[in-house]
Amino acid sequence: MAVAKQGARRRLGTLVMIGVLTASLTACSGRVRDNESLEAFTAEEIFQRGEFVLENNRRADPALRYFREIERLYPYTDWARRAIVMQAYALHREGRYDEARTTAQRFLDQYPGDPDAAWAAYIVALTYYDQIEDVGRDQGLTFQALRQLRYVIEQYPDTEYARSAVLKFDLAFDRLAAKEMEIGRYYLARGNYAAAINRFRAVVEDYQTTTQTPEALLRLVESYLALGLRNEAQTAGAILGYNFQSSPFYEDGYRLLTNEGLSTDAAGENWLRDIYRRTVRGDWI
Repeated sequence: MAVAKQGARRRLGTLVMIGVLTASLTACSGRVRDNESLEAFTAEEIFQRGEFVLENNRRADPALRYFREIERLYPYTDWARRAIVMQAYALHREGRYDEARTTAQRFLDQYPGDPDAAWAAYIVALTYYDQIEDVGRDQGLTFQALRQLRYVIEQYPDTEYARSAVLKFDLAFDRLAAKEMEIGRYYLARGNYAAAINRFRAVVEDYQTTTQTPEALLRLVESYLALGLRNEAQTAGAILGYNFQSSPFYEDGYRLLTNEGLSTDAAGENWLRDIYRRTVRGDWI
């Protein structure tokens, strides 16, 4: 009987605690009506309400009111500064990229040395990066994203945002190379070998660290063979074999060359031979 009473008391205590927690959460999370003044609250209280509402709403507007009111009621305070970057974050999360970029840039202009400046700069970069479309469309946003991501990497190298920016920079850079490859393949399929070579050359010279380079070298082998430029085809195959021998693109390139009675040794003097000297032999001078 005593054990039963003890268990009942524990259950009652648990129910009371749950009730208290629920009430306090409701009080904290209850959004003030749109026409209700926030002047009775401290900046910290308004900020906390804004954070809670942001976490529990898909849309940004309910939370934005709190952060904007902090700026109005408590200007030039730490809370006001933090409220600006929270507005930028909320707007970006909702996909309102232009507004998010403007707000984040306003924070950077006003508080360039603030600890949250790296975050604001990263949000600016994301407003471009998250709008990058598929490879087949204009890549202007990709260039903008690369520029802003590089800014984050160079200005805030020791932050978590720089580490994330490096990964996104590589992906965006690869996207530009993929665009060149798409155009090059288009020209190659139509027998416009000179135009195709220009695109594949751009990948090899300007985007050589991307995942597109092995295929670019293979397509150069194809294009040069089609034009009867055997030395260039061999040298492209030599670079492909040295750097990407495990790639299926090398296997295809090797087959193309051997079918023509050619080897994968560098030959002649051409732009590819210069790359061969640098990347394979290490002759930089």
